[in-house]
Amino acid sequence: MLDLRLDLGGNPGTPGQAPWPGHEYAKGWGVFAQPFATGHVLGLRVVRDNDFGAYRTLWHRDPEGTWSIYVDGPRLDTACPRYYGAACNYTGFGRLDLEWLGPATLRVHLDSPDLDWILTATQPPLVRILNVVNDAVPLSTWRFPAMVHSRERMARALGMGGLQLRGVMPSGHVGTLMPQRMYLINDTAATLNGMDLGPPTRLRDNPTIGDFPLPARGVLAVGQGVWEILDPREYDLTRAETSIRS
Repeated sequence: MLDLRLDLGGNPGTPGQAPWPGHEYAKGWGVFAQPFATGHVLGLRVVRDNDFGAYRTLWHRDPEGTWSIYVDGPRLDTACPRYYGAACNYTGFGRLDLEWLGPATLRVHLDSPDLDWILTATQPPLVRILNVVNDAVPLSTWRFPAMVHSRERMARALGMGGLQLRGVMPSGHVGTLMPQRMYLINDTAATLNGMDLGPPTRLRDNPTIGDFPLPARGVLAVGQGVWEILDPREYDLTRAETSIRS
């Protein structure tokens, strides 16, 4: 039986270093994207450690294509808005609570707006095989474009559409998303301020934030991302500030 509760329910880590020189990083897990039949899209990021400190974020795209990111963490500029905020109509703080209701069933609650979201992850046989292979492959293989493209093709075969794992973020950072393990989400439901977001769906066209495409179906991933440092002076100053805080 798939049991993510033990693996993903641990405490945050501490600020560390990116695996490659000249990059900043974030390591953890989350839902890449979960589209609903009403046109809403949700996302979740649980970052246990990065260059600046742990955080959680809830992503929401409404049916008109407007993105918002809510941060449960000390700063907006050291969480997901650092890379994706330029493509959002709103970024701000919110209390984000996570509760494991079963081995692979998670409840997510955001205080404002009032969001209640329950999802269950699954690992079909093909996904299980790919996860075993990814666990055994060195992290350095992500530095080669051909290897990144091969993983994107695998994701397409799993119904994720034209998922992109390397590209330019809305902030201008060049980033590489490196899922080590992925799980499919077939069973999920959510309400936003009391409104049912409807059944989950698989989109014909991938949802995008800025020009960066996300999965066309619900996917929970465990891994990390790296981004080339855009402004070394800003990076050093922000890292110093967050080190003092911690």
